[in-house]
Amino acid sequence: MMTTLNPYLGFRGTAREAMEFYQGVFGGELTVSTFGDFGAAVEPEEVDLVMHSQLSGDAGVVFMGSDTPKHMDYREGSNFSMSLSGSDADEAQLREYFERLSDGGTVQQPLSVAPWGDSFGMVQDRFGITWLVNIAAPAEG
Repeated sequence: MMTTLNPYLGFRGTAREAMEFYQGVFGGELTVSTFGDFGAAVEPEEVDLVMHSQLSGDAGVVFMGSDTPKHMDYREGSNFSMSLSGSDADEAQLREYFERLSDGGTVQQPLSVAPWGDSFGMVQDRFGITWLVNIAAPAEG
C-alpha cells in the first residue's frame, strides 16, 4: 500500500451532521467513531462527539473529520489539517515524514500506539499546518 494524503476537517459539535451532509453530496461509505467508542472523552459531554470519521465517496473523493472538544483550540476558517496514512509496510517512510515535519515545528502527539491499535502522531509544522500521521497496525495472521 502506498501513503495517502487526505484533508482532515475540524468541527465544534457538528462533525456527524457535516459528514452525513457530505455523504449526501459525494455518496460512498461513511465511518464514524466517537470519543466514547475509544474511552477518550475528557468531559462527559464529549462521549458522543466524533473522534474520527472518514468519507470514501463514490468517485474517489476521500476526506476525514472530527469534533474539537471545548478544552482544545478551535478557530473556524482554519479548522483543517493534513492526514498521512499507510500500512506497516510504509512505516519507515511515514516515520521519516513525521520527523521531517517536526523540524522547527511542535509535536502535539508523539508517534506511538493509539487506542485503535495503529501508530499515530500529530505535529504542527513550522508554518502552522497540523499533520496527522497514522500507520496501520500489522495484519494479524
